[in-house]
Amino acid sequence: MTELVIQGALSGLLIGGIYGLIALGLNLVFGTMRVVNFAQGTLLMVGMFMAYWLFVLTGLHPYLSPLVTVPALFALGYALQYFLVTPLLARERAREPMSVLLMTLGLALVLENLALMLFRGDYKTVQVRETSAVWILGDYIVSVGRFWSFVAMLGTVTALWLFLSRTDLGRAIRAVGQDRQVARLLGMNDRVIYNYAFGISTAVMGIAAAALVPFYYTHPAVGTSFLLKAFVIVVLGGLGSMPGAALGGLAVGLIEGVIGIWTEAAVAQILLFAVFIAMLFFRPAGLLGLERK
Repeated sequence: MTELVIQGALSGLLIGGIYGLIALGLNLVFGTMRVVNFAQGTLLMVGMFMAYWLFVLTGLHPYLSPLVTVPALFALGYALQYFLVTPLLARERAREPMSVLLMTLGLALVLENLALMLFRGDYKTVQVRETSAVWILGDYIVSVGRFWSFVAMLGTVTALWLFLSRTDLGRAIRAVGQDRQVARLLGMNDRVIYNYAFGISTAVMGIAAAALVPFYYTHPAVGTSFLLKAFVIVVLGGLGSMPGAALGGLAVGLIEGVIGIWTEAAVAQILLFAVFIAMLFFRPAGLLGLERK
């Protein structure tokens, strides 16, 4: 039984890397703009279809697809913020306008149905070596694909932390997220900063898509299944905290992996959302988040 629990925990932690990657992008937008981006999961779907078709049409390995998808998704995110979100922010002049939340929800529906029209509802898979390859470590089995997704999460968290703490643009993003009015007084253009933050959060989906495509199906609704977990992770880890998003992703994966040993997957989901509700009641800022007034 002990070996079974360890195997479940190991598998859960590895898939938690993907959860953490998706939550990173969601957390960056919320931490900077105080906007919940309901289109985050759908943007992951866009990245997965890009990686899939790059493989089908050119033979490019999914792990190399970020060379194309990351710049493309950054440009898409920047454009969405500039043309759709910024006008709403300017019109309502509110810190957390409800219209932006509703707009991202509508955007998610548009992109998902557009993908359904173009690619139909069939599940699409990419067959590469990492799809079925495993490592045998004593009594335990490690999926190669999930391992590299875990490594991608660690690398992305580290890169984002260095960017936000060591670069001028990163510090500006943090400053606008902490106090927009003070940042304006210091000469920062918060609208431009928002464009970059949204673009970076979307670009992260290109990395998550590349890590996910080798061992997960691509489908127009695939992003929806990850979006709810991303919200849970953001709350667990801490609103606006990049390390918190990674930690929350690992926690969610661990809960699913271990609880799933003894019971059905639905019960694990019930427990997961029970933890989510409890966190909202007793520590709304999350494990690594800071309390905000």
